[in-house]
Amino acid sequence: MVKETGVKTYDERACTLGEGALWHPQRQQLFWFDILGNRLMTLNDQGLTDEWQFDEHVSAAGWVDLDTLLIASESGLFRFDIDTGARQPVCPLEADNPLTRSNDGRADPWGGFWIGTMGKAAQPNAGAIYRYYRGELRRLLAPLTIPNAICFSPDGRHGYFADTAKGAIWRLALDAEHGWPADEPELFIDCRRDGVNPDGAVVDSEGRLWNAQWGASRVACYDADGGFVTAIAFPATQVSCPAFGGVDFSRLFVTSAREGLSNQVLLGQPAAGRTFIVGTEVRGRAEPRVIL
Repeated sequence: MVKETGVKTYDERACTLGEGALWHPQRQQLFWFDILGNRLMTLNDQGLTDEWQFDEHVSAAGWVDLDTLLIASESGLFRFDIDTGARQPVCPLEADNPLTRSNDGRADPWGGFWIGTMGKAAQPNAGAIYRYYRGELRRLLAPLTIPNAICFSPDGRHGYFADTAKGAIWRLALDAEHGWPADEPELFIDCRRDGVNPDGAVVDSEGRLWNAQWGASRVACYDADGGFVTAIAFPATQVSCPAFGGVDFSRLFVTSAREGLSNQVLLGQPAAGRTFIVGTEVRGRAEPRVIL
């Protein structure tokens, strides 16, 4: 079993749809998004908060260098200067389709960046997963409804992704040289057996996959073969995205959402939408740098 030391609120600012948790290993700082609030948020170890407002949905990021993120919005990828707020377009992302937006995303071990798209109203099969690599944005997987759980094994042999609407997580073999898909996806975890909805995910240093499960108030841990190991409970039903961080990567940060919850439900769930932290006895890994 994987022991934990108690869930606490990391940041009390409530997100309508918290997502895209990213620990910047050089800055030792957590960044995350409120997708429906069109904002990027952060909190550092000195307790200083900050946030940036955008004119469209933003959902996921990778780190480029000490001062720069690559951010995915509903219409493109762009460089973002953390210190000045300056933004520089990198490439469009379904910019000609006003019905879709970006969703879950993560950097891969080769310096590429994977990003999912979905219908703004979660229209069936309106989404896809793309990879930005060496100046090229290529569509890899489609059609999908709510692409999530993009993450990678420590040895780089496999990538993972989910379609929340289908209740499953798939594993995808990757070629060793450049990290492109080398085979068709195979079913890795059938979440329908437990009646849970797979959302964002991250892989720890031992190859275990940690999956936030929307509607289930938990982050579940699975071993490298897809077997259930344990789960950590959170005081919010709609947990959405985990990220390992801290000096030794033993802290698990988890975003959550208030989207769709009635006022009556929110009265009994005041922590909904907050970002949480829990200490663990396992270790995560630093997210790879995105190479532009």
